[in-house]
Amino acid sequence: MKTALVCGAGGFIGSHLVKRLKKEGYWVRGVDLKRTEFSPTEADDFVVGDLRDPVLVRQVIDRPFDEVYQLAADMGGAGFIFTGDNDADVMHNSATINLNVCDTAKDAGVKKIFYSSSACIYPERNQLDATTPVTAEESAYPAAPDSEYGWEKLFSERLYFAYARNYGLNVRVARFHNIFGPEGTWTGGREKAPAAICRKVAEAGAGDDVEIWGDGEQTRSFLYIDECLDGVRRLMESEFVGPVNIGSEEMVSINDLARLAMRVAGKDLELRHIDGPLGVRGRNSDNTLIREKLGWAPEQPLEDGIRRTYNWIKQQVEEAKQATVA
Repeated sequence: MKTALVCGAGGFIGSHLVKRLKKEGYWVRGVDLKRTEFSPTEADDFVVGDLRDPVLVRQVIDRPFDEVYQLAADMGGAGFIFTGDNDADVMHNSATINLNVCDTAKDAGVKKIFYSSSACIYPERNQLDATTPVTAEESAYPAAPDSEYGWEKLFSERLYFAYARNYGLNVRVARFHNIFGPEGTWTGGREKAPAAICRKVAEAGAGDDVEIWGDGEQTRSFLYIDECLDGVRRLMESEFVGPVNIGSEEMVSINDLARLAMRVAGKDLELRHIDGPLGVRGRNSDNTLIREKLGWAPEQPLEDGIRRTYNWIKQQVEEAKQATVA
């Protein structure tokens, strides 16, 4: 039986990854500051602990795991990342985690380690036009991310590849593009656009409107969690080390994302545009390299994932209302 460690197993992607690995027959240890919020973890062993603590990291990476997945990070959506208020914590906390995990994995003889980077590493100058963003992997340099979150992610990519060169650590690196789905953060300020919009639509009644930050013409692509995990597992089983984009090429404006959520919900609501943190003007996944190296790329229509996510968030909204009444 293969062994795997998932760092960040209490979070959205990490909890889904644990389930995926268990289905594939792995023995899985998870570690996070918190347990999974929306369903019990399926990990064989779950450690509640702080990966900023090198002692804790040595305790959880206590063997030459077949695979380690480093997903843990201090992060959130635009409302958390782009205000500037959390920059120091984002950089310090995430970099400390990666320094600890990378070095301990080397010492423990871990056979293969995956690092989840982000599309936020791409230069702002290549994403000023909402219709033609540039996100080919080689376009990351000269570096100029639009946030400190992106700078930390880029630093950590280089950290893992330095350990690969100097110590033979067997690494894989992917740049995620806006992963979404059920059992993710949907309220509280750290939620990302699909969850935030689905919540706003679910909460809206007749005559209400849906708030959109900016003019809503900024563009993004969004990848459903199942296809994200397909890409991660294919990368881990390949000989390609990355970095590689894992994202959808179905680019939409935030206005159209809101209209899609309304269509799924069967609601006809107005959009109300307000000031708010926006990030780059346009971003989409360039999947040329992943097709070349892995012979695969995500293809699921955005609407399918939004429907599943909306239905789950609608249930959370209804349960929250019932709890308030009770």
